[in-house]
Amino acid sequence: MRLTRVHVDAALGEGMIVELPSDASVHLARVLRARGGEDIVLFNGDGREFLGSITSVRGSRVHAAVGAAALVDRESPLALTLVQCVPRGDRMDFIVQKATELGVKRIVPVLSRRSVVRLDERQSAAKSAHWRAVAAGACEQCGRNRLPVIESPRPLLSYLGGPGTALQADAAPPPVRLLLDPDAGAGAAIAHPAGGADLAIGPEGGFGPDELEAFRLAGFTRISFGPRILRTETAAIAAVVWLQSLYGDLRRPV
Repeated sequence: MRLTRVHVDAALGEGMIVELPSDASVHLARVLRARGGEDIVLFNGDGREFLGSITSVRGSRVHAAVGAAALVDRESPLALTLVQCVPRGDRMDFIVQKATELGVKRIVPVLSRRSVVRLDERQSAAKSAHWRAVAAGACEQCGRNRLPVIESPRPLLSYLGGPGTALQADAAPPPVRLLLDPDAGAGAAIAHPAGGADLAIGPEGGFGPDELEAFRLAGFTRISFGPRILRTETAAIAAVVWLQSLYGDLRRPV
């Protein structure tokens, strides 16, 4: 039987008694009807998972004992960064969730000139915290023991002009940088991403000419997925699956 996995944003060590996060506690107590003595799996994002055992359920508060740790690596060999223009509504939640399940290591939310979404500093902080919680929930489901890095939203040109974005002569090897663009045409040569890959996905209205030029100067290659224009969330997931199936750990079903 598969055990329920719970992310705990705190240090974990064998012999500790920890109170589980409120959302997980409510799910365990009210949905799963958990009782004392039931086994669960705990993880905090450091790469290990701990066998745990529920010690008490009081209302919607659940405590668990932390047992032995095991280093379980379910990370993709492809270090993939998703540079995603933030779409309107809750579609970014979907992108973060599925990108986490598919093994993306870093998510950079950006706002372009044509982005519908506009965020002030307070909203950016709230969104970042929310997306990290979405990623933690996805890790609970899919078995990852390391959470993807989710950066705070920032303007696209700020990201492209920031340190570490432009190609560095001493990078060994540098990441392959890809920009999904329906107008790119076919035939772009793509090197094997031995140093990982940065994948950029645009907003609903596409990137502007100045932004496309900024991507070019930052070393991104424009690629197309064929004759149909994909929604931003469809494009993100399709491109991640494509890269992970070629260079990561997605493989043909047995």
